[in-house]
Amino acid sequence: MRKRGTARLFVAIDPPAGACERLTAWAREATIASGLRVSGGAVRLLDAGSLHLTLCFLGERPTQEIDAIDAALQAGAVGVGELSIGAPLWLPRKRPRALAVEVHDGAGELRGLHDALARAIAQATAWEPDHRRFRGHVTLARLRGRGRGARTLAAPGGLPATPSLRFTPQMVTLYRSTLAPGGSLYEPLARSRLLPAEL
Repeated sequence: MRKRGTARLFVAIDPPAGACERLTAWAREATIASGLRVSGGAVRLLDAGSLHLTLCFLGERPTQEIDAIDAALQAGAVGVGELSIGAPLWLPRKRPRALAVEVHDGAGELRGLHDALARAIAQATAWEPDHRRFRGHVTLARLRGRGRGARTLAAPGGLPATPSLRFTPQMVTLYRSTLAPGGSLYEPLARSRLLPAEL
């Protein structure tokens, strides 16, 4: 339940719509290849319009911090070059609850963007960053329950190759996430254009 005067927030990059459509189609194929039931079954595929690459999950924050977070996005929006979709992942590894794909960049700029945004937001608010290693990924499907199928998905293999996709992000977005029975709903609250990546 949401506390009064708070919002569940995160900062993310939105892949292009065409890339999201291809990833959604791949996820459907991958879950079928894994033997998981999609329609009314063990897996919930995410809509193409809700796919994103989370940079900073802020959790429940006072709504009065939203303007300060918006300003921090402007301060921390360092440039990122071309990103590419990598291998599929079951996350977390030991007890998978989600199917995702890795996101790679050759120069480490994605990690630099994550770090710059985390610093800027932490300086502007009382938020404390998570110190776990950042791993760029896009979540495509979530597993329902904790059945036997979910416990055995960490084994490698069994999934089709991910589509060959590349894109250069232009913006970062601050989202409000509202939990709903059919899955989370994401409302964009603020956007900041990324500075051009250094050549």
